[in-house]
Amino acid sequence: MRSHHRFFAGFALAIVVSLAPVHAAEVQYYDVGPGDHPHDVAPAPDGTVWYTAQHKGALGRLDPKTGKITRVPLGEGARPHGVIVGPEGDAWVTDGGLNAMVRVDGKTEKVEVFPLPEAASNANLNTAAFDGEGRVWFTGQTGFYGRLDPKTGKMDVWKSPKGRGPYGIAATPAGEIYYASLAGSFLGKPDLETGETTVIEPKSEGVGTRRVWSDSKGRLWVSEWNAGHLSLFDPETKSWTVYELPGDEPHAYAVFVDDRDKVWVSDFGANAILKFDPETETFESFPSDKDGAAVRQVLGRPGEMWGAESGTDRLVVIRD
Repeated sequence: MRSHHRFFAGFALAIVVSLAPVHAAEVQYYDVGPGDHPHDVAPAPDGTVWYTAQHKGALGRLDPKTGKITRVPLGEGARPHGVIVGPEGDAWVTDGGLNAMVRVDGKTEKVEVFPLPEAASNANLNTAAFDGEGRVWFTGQTGFYGRLDPKTGKMDVWKSPKGRGPYGIAATPAGEIYYASLAGSFLGKPDLETGETTVIEPKSEGVGTRRVWSDSKGRLWVSEWNAGHLSLFDPETKSWTVYELPGDEPHAYAVFVDDRDKVWVSDFGANAILKFDPETETFESFPSDKDGAAVRQVLGRPGEMWGAESGTDRLVVIRD
């Protein structure tokens, strides 16, 4: 069953605060309906945009051309957190309410549920990423991370080093997997076959490593929630570079690296999405036009950066 709704899409020019030369960028907002509480967002190859309607237990799908919203119910008790688009074009959801990985067919919107084993009950699933072999890895904040082979349905789950905290996860261009532990405050690299995690300590203790993304060179960009930092880990040199976010009380939530290797960060302290240029080491700020936007996640495709404003029940796109 599906439900359809239409909403008007807001449009604005960005107010950009920058230490770099300012340029015009188009910012557009899409209302997804009251109470959806969109948490994560994932642009799809067909031009639509998936988002997790966390408080509605559904996966939403926006057509930016028309503003039409389609909702796919995920089942009784569902509370979806993360969503990504897999290699086959399907949406993959980490659902904490169902304690399961959920696949939604990109064409038919058929829902398939892959429950976690009893040993990992109440894992509080967070985010997911595909490795180079087509297997989907996922994190659970109560202290788990795991791997599912969509071809066979085989699932493996491991307990995280330092217990609670596994949060963001990402793949490198080489297909390797890294995840961040918020409560444990470390970057982890699981062995793709054995699952054993190599713990990579950040430059400072207790920074709250929240989410992670790889650039084209396989370097890992990490949002540090507690410290308000954007940090870079280079696996070749095993070294960290730390950048302080602008503003008085920054809180770096999500991070994404686009096709030009520009780094995007959602900053709760500034109520904004920031763009960081590693070459000039400068930030640009795209503040929301409403208070309390609470952008939980950012994800893009060439020329577009999408965010989920959980606090305003909107999606936002920056065309840059």
